[in-house]
Amino acid sequence: MYNLLHELNVSLGDRSYPIMIGEGMLGAYDLSGYVGGSQVMIVTNDVVGPLYLEQARACFPGKSVDTVVLPDGEKHKDWQTLNLIFDALLEKRHTRKTTLVALGGGVVGDMTGFAAACYQRGVPFIQIPTTLLSQVDSSVGGKTGINHPLGKNMVGAFHQPEAVLIDTDTLQTLPPREVSAGLAEIIKYGLIRDKDFLGWLELVIDKLVTLDRKALAEAIFRSCACKADVVAQDERENGLRATLNLGHTFGHAIETYAGYGNWLHGEAVGTGMIMAADLSAREGSITQADYDRILRLVNRACLPDLPPADMTAADFMNLMAVDKKNVDGRLRLVLLRSVGDAVVTSDPSPENLAATLKSFCRHER
Repeated sequence: MYNLLHELNVSLGDRSYPIMIGEGMLGAYDLSGYVGGSQVMIVTNDVVGPLYLEQARACFPGKSVDTVVLPDGEKHKDWQTLNLIFDALLEKRHTRKTTLVALGGGVVGDMTGFAAACYQRGVPFIQIPTTLLSQVDSSVGGKTGINHPLGKNMVGAFHQPEAVLIDTDTLQTLPPREVSAGLAEIIKYGLIRDKDFLGWLELVIDKLVTLDRKALAEAIFRSCACKADVVAQDERENGLRATLNLGHTFGHAIETYAGYGNWLHGEAVGTGMIMAADLSAREGSITQADYDRILRLVNRACLPDLPPADMTAADFMNLMAVDKKNVDGRLRLVLLRSVGDAVVTSDPSPENLAATLKSFCRHER
């Protein structure tokens, strides 16, 4: 028996889809109604598969279910691993009526979605995210893709899922680092769109760190509601949706520099948000007290607040130069206009940006 706690909708016309959030969903919730044909291919990895694969199979009664198990980790988010999905689809003779299912974290979700966007020029897929970060961010919104050695998520497609099934019970097996990584994206929603949510997070952050079930379900619901609202207004990131990337320009530079997987995405975003807040303060948009408040919350979420010790300002500038938000060679950053309000700008003061980088790059202080 499952307990459906929340259900909300991503409103995209005929491509709208539901997000179901609850307890005991895996193995009990029937997803076969979101499968148009008879074939299902579940894509997972060698960490999540042993824990949840059989339960996921049970969500598709009456369907022919095949599986492919990928190696775990961000370092495998590449063409070679993506081809394992295509190999399995072709070997099992899956047609364009097949439905792919992503069972895992953000890496599995991004790669499965990209495979679905490409296989026979596009087939449906379903998201079953099992990490906090993927539940509140990457499973919603249709961004799919893989990494390139020169930049994170630089090869991909927009491809919306048919449904997102979030079973909060899967979070009980998460390592503490993965929990903190997800909290970075949750904090982000408060910083860019919802001051009240941010205040609530300050009250319950310690409960979230220790996986309090009631607090987690509420945080996931409010985060997904925020993401769904933004995606409904700006599906392909022409404006508003770019604000969801607060901290990501700095963070992606950290991930690429450190080597994919050495820093978790959420860890890099946590540091990136602090850097963005520092630059926002230097630009005069937020106060020092605001910056200190943000730093305290990120620290309480057990996230790092400094980049790798040997990373230089030049490293940041070189890596940020290939960020997807850049236009006509101009660096575009997401900064805070105020706490609870973000903006994408191409006009930060070069002196202020240099000062932020110098203050965070430890041996350049």
